[in-house]
Amino acid sequence: MRREHCLVVGLVALSVAAGWVGWSGKALLLPVAFAFPVLWSQAPTRTGAALVSAGYFLAASRGLPQGVANYYEVDLWSGLLLWLAASVAFVAVHTALWSERSGKGRAVRYIIAGVLMAAPPFGITGWAHPITAAGVVFPGWGWFGFATAAAGLAVLTTWLWPAAAIAISGFWLWSAALWTDPVSPEGWRGVDLKLGAALGREGSLQWHRDLIATVRDEAQQGVRLIVLPESTLGFWTPTVERIWTDGLSGLEVGVVAGAALAGRDGYDSVMVLVTSMGSTVFYRARMPVPGSMWQPWRILLGQSGGARAYFLANPVAEIEGLRIAPLICYEQLLVWPFLQSMTHAPDVLVAIGNGWWAQATSIVSVQRASAVAWARLFGKPVVISFNI
Repeated sequence: MRREHCLVVGLVALSVAAGWVGWSGKALLLPVAFAFPVLWSQAPTRTGAALVSAGYFLAASRGLPQGVANYYEVDLWSGLLLWLAASVAFVAVHTALWSERSGKGRAVRYIIAGVLMAAPPFGITGWAHPITAAGVVFPGWGWFGFATAAAGLAVLTTWLWPAAAIAISGFWLWSAALWTDPVSPEGWRGVDLKLGAALGREGSLQWHRDLIATVRDEAQQGVRLIVLPESTLGFWTPTVERIWTDGLSGLEVGVVAGAALAGRDGYDSVMVLVTSMGSTVFYRARMPVPGSMWQPWRILLGQSGGARAYFLANPVAEIEGLRIAPLICYEQLLVWPFLQSMTHAPDVLVAIGNGWWAQATSIVSVQRASAVAWARLFGKPVVISFNI
């Protein structure tokens, strides 16, 4: 019994290390997450598998407690409770599907767990999915690379795991030696802002004029499409639209920016394309942040408010003749928004976020790394814009 306990302690320690390093916010370290299926499969008991799963997920999402405390302006304990609650789906799925029998059966069970954590409803909190690292190990391989990575993860749960680990490590090292970050399309630029919590909350005329001045400065450098962070435009109204279209007068430039669009029973987190000729709301978030934005329990209580989720809607949009895959903030931590968009063969990824609340955490870096990894897997350019 003591030997079994020591084994579990060692596996948990290694799973914590895998989650911590793999999800540190550096794209080239994402493949460390491939260690998780090996450690999960080596657990001697179901309880051990639960502890390994918890160690990995909690380490990977370690920025959540501080982020929640910053966002809600509450003590760290509230963040810790939400952190634990967020791990329930990941731990429950991997605990339920663990089996003491090795071989193909365990590999199939791991694949099922991976699929469940990649799609709704479990995939709503499907952060830290090891498959995200496929773009670092097999850059440019597209769907074949995705399938190869998925098969590799499954083999890592069998007795063949040493051979699979060596092969994956070889591809990883080769990729790292030749690694280049994806670039933006010519004439497109993502602009990062450092406006903190004021972005999306401050809506004065002068505030919008200052943002428009930033856009005009970029336009003078030959940029024809500028991407700004989530929440940049605040609540999108006819008045705000008029301020921006007038502000862009005389410029042959388009602005893609995040906004909130109010409705009768809540609001939508959206992306808007604005030019001097007018505007278009071209994307509504498929998965706003659960809890702080998406609050489905309000409907059960007969209340309105909260952001609406469009799960499988509008995976792509067209701008300047290019098909884009739009991703707003939280969606960059998940799997299905990327995969759904990729089935429509987009030309470019556009990822925006508002990460002021994640200061002193790795959350924004992880979001960026995730977007870069998926872009590299499918060989797509990417435009990223964040506010911090």
